Amino acid sequence: MAGDRATVLVPPERLERWVANFATRHDGVALVVDDGLRGTAPDGSTFHARLPFDTAYDGPAQAAAVVAAAAPPATWGVLLVRKGGFAVARLAGTALVEHKIGQRHVQGRTKAGGQSQQRFARRRDNQARVAYQAAAEHAARILRPGPLVTGGDRTAVVDVMADPRLAGMRVVGPWLAVADPRRSVLDRAVLDAQSFRVEVTNA
Repeated sequence: MAGDRATVLVPPERLERWVANFATRHDGVALVVDDGLRGTAPDGSTFHARLPFDTAYDGPAQAAAVVAAAAPPATWGVLLVRKGGFAVARLAGTALVEHKIGQRHVQGRTKAGGQSQQRFARRRDNQARVAYQAAAEHAARILRPGPLVTGGDRTAVVDVMADPRLAGMRVVGPWLAVADPRRSVLDRAVLDAQSFRVEVTNA
């Protein structure tokens, strides 16, 4: 459909091929540097590829050059938090150095009313607070000052990041919407954190 917009995550090793395929589908593409790489096709379709880790780019308008500038930091981290658990990881470039995944039981919502509902809500809040404290403890132990990609539940992440021991972390994009953290969820998040965020508009 004309005017369709979508955002896709493209791993660095696939960006050159992705740009070439875009050009093939739209009979060419003109590339410019615009806080990343922007492409405009003769039919009016466009894409805007933003580098991971909020990295600024001012080099040549070439896919290969943009990819070279997208190397992950020497030290960075991932923090995923939801009421059902957390995952925290420290990486050196693309290598996973240390990680911890934890699950915590936090009761779901109840349909009961009155005082029972209030007691249930307090218990649920207390369970969540314990879970966030555990996440903060492991994050403080594992992470090192530097860029940090976060995801999960925004309120939960804010609560964990309020720990003063994490003051040296610099939260960068993209925000990762993830399910309750498991190892497979963490592995996917690490890959997504290193990917280009490409906004595509088809004319």
